[in-house]
Amino acid sequence: MRRLFAASLWSTLFALPAVAHAADQAETARKVAAPKEAAGEATQEDPFLWLEDVHGERALAWVKAQNARTLKVLEGDPRFEPFRAQALALLTATDRIPAPDFRAGGVDNFWQDQQNPRGLWRHTTLESYASPTPTWKTVLDVDALGKLEGKSWVFKGESCLPPADTRCLVRLSNGGQDAVEVRELDVAAGAFVPDGLRLPEGKGDVEWEDADTLIAGREWGGNGAPSTLTESGYPFVLKRVRRGQPFEKAEEVFRGKPTDVSASATALRDAEGALQAMLVQRGVTFFESEFYLLGGAGNVRIPLPPKATLQAFVDGQLVFTLEQDWGAFRQGALVALSLADLKRDAAHAKAQLVLQPTARQAIEAVSATRAHLVVNLYEDVKGAIDVYAHAGGRWTRRRLALPKDAPLSISIVATSHAHEQLFVESQGFLAPTALWLADAGTGSVKQVKSLPARFDASTHRVQQLWTKSKDGTRIPYFLVAPRSLKKGQPVPTLVYGYGGFQVAKPPVYLPEVGKLWLERGNAYVIANIRGGGEFGPRWHQAVLRENRQKAFDDYAAVLQDLVRRGVSSPRRLGIYGRSNGGVLTSVTLTQHPELLNAAVIESPLIDMLRYHKLPAGASWVGEYGNPDVPADAAFIAKYSAYQHLQPGVKYPRAYITTNTRDDRVHPGHARKFAAKLEALGAPYLYFENTEGGHSNDSDPVLNARRWALHYVYLMQQLVD
Repeated sequence: MRRLFAASLWSTLFALPAVAHAADQAETARKVAAPKEAAGEATQEDPFLWLEDVHGERALAWVKAQNARTLKVLEGDPRFEPFRAQALALLTATDRIPAPDFRAGGVDNFWQDQQNPRGLWRHTTLESYASPTPTWKTVLDVDALGKLEGKSWVFKGESCLPPADTRCLVRLSNGGQDAVEVRELDVAAGAFVPDGLRLPEGKGDVEWEDADTLIAGREWGGNGAPSTLTESGYPFVLKRVRRGQPFEKAEEVFRGKPTDVSASATALRDAEGALQAMLVQRGVTFFESEFYLLGGAGNVRIPLPPKATLQAFVDGQLVFTLEQDWGAFRQGALVALSLADLKRDAAHAKAQLVLQPTARQAIEAVSATRAHLVVNLYEDVKGAIDVYAHAGGRWTRRRLALPKDAPLSISIVATSHAHEQLFVESQGFLAPTALWLADAGTGSVKQVKSLPARFDASTHRVQQLWTKSKDGTRIPYFLVAPRSLKKGQPVPTLVYGYGGFQVAKPPVYLPEVGKLWLERGNAYVIANIRGGGEFGPRWHQAVLRENRQKAFDDYAAVLQDLVRRGVSSPRRLGIYGRSNGGVLTSVTLTQHPELLNAAVIESPLIDMLRYHKLPAGASWVGEYGNPDVPADAAFIAKYSAYQHLQPGVKYPRAYITTNTRDDRVHPGHARKFAAKLEALGAPYLYFENTEGGHSNDSDPVLNARRWALHYVYLMQQLVD
């Protein structure tokens, strides 16, 4: 992965495309420069479609050439090795807080370090975990397993059967992709079960029904049978897989439609681990679902609006958030339905309000202990944890006594249906992460671990600022800037943004940002633009589909406000976004190149007129619209960055990076954007990692290199 590439590739670095024959170059340049009026025409004349062939010989040769050029520029910088070493030390430090999860009466953790880059799944008692030096027992050594089997295994989690939690379904990804193989592990024996329950590689969920039975979604087609995968690449057919039964003999229990996003099952269990019902979610679109209770006499649909999300099951109550108004309940509400009522007469079951957030609040996460509901609430993007009890047909609330004296993110880390304890995390931009053990029954809270400071935070301060977007909406953002900041003395400033899928971006402690960026006197910003979940579903839905431009306007307003306040200047201003944030950053590069001098565009969606044709793009039509529908294509074409790169425009040198193993956001987006910039003669750097998948965190050694490349580029663009 780190080898230098053959010298023969250097001659291809500036070809258009990089490995095309010279005779093709003039035609390629003509097509790139030609104006595109219609979305269909732009797609048909795309000269870089060959880069969408992920493992194609020509495409991979182009990638190798691009990587070689970029690594010469970034790894050749004298700052690279110190940055890489610092990032690696942060990512593999032995005094990190081991992220806890409750299982089998104790605590699990998945641990990665330099000796175990792919990680150890390990277990200890709660008492030992709370001590300064826990005693761990290894459950699974992923590095050893990969070496034994000759695979690049990446651990994607496990699902264990209550109440003992000693039989677990382990999800293993080859190289970090979303598709996983599922195997049954006997934790007590410390080995995979011979001839145990097993599912072949694929996307889709799996759930225990009992000790010998799974409800699973997979590709059941093939060998002449029609596919059971949706257009998004996920299963729409669920089957009952029994121990000892051939995979192809599994019994169908639910069928959605090929036009859906997916189908999945969730086991509803009581506090003792006994199965009360099996719930199926049919994902009609990314944001719209139907819920059913599986039954021998037929599946029973739960009466809910399309935009509702299952959050928890506790004390016989199914708890949902509502992303739309529903009768007397307003958008954003948390409601509960009795499972007993649903079984008795689903059509007439009545929902009960648990919580209606105010305009300044949003529900970030919901979980459950043995007898309580736990709600992670944000108010003005600062967090709190509330515990709800259900008794006598009423819900009562208690707030946990957690820190609140600074802009902090408060989040639920782990709960268990077996008891009342839960782990909660607090952190801020300059406040290292702390881990708290709370009791939902008594309300007690105590700090059990804290992360040592990873950088000198004394030189900086945090402010929450607000600015107006183009349509007058007030947009908040967090600014982490030097205390010595003076107006008229702009500092290098990196602005992170996402703005999609109702994902909030609250304060967070980022050691690599602090060590590699803030300690050098620079500033960091998180822009809480619309599209996120900072103020609930209304904040997200305000920029869906034809309103997407508002999210880009919000982001531009933050950049302009930073310049107006004298915090930074276009020469010192850079942006960073990944995945959906790649839509944001690539559009900002094309719409406002005059506002910035750096853009880190990572694992991005960019060609929005073809995103739905690239796995798993069809999932996101509810977010962006469907380019196959002319009216949708018209509003998407107005902003899609790939089509809006133009000759003669002075673009800052962008850093575009992705992953060959990314089977969620296709690497073709990043490849084609870089190739088009090259064809236009615009400056850019491109790097494609060959392992890690969409999350990019499968290996801390690779991740350290990733962050070093990011920050060397940013130093070159914004500091030098």
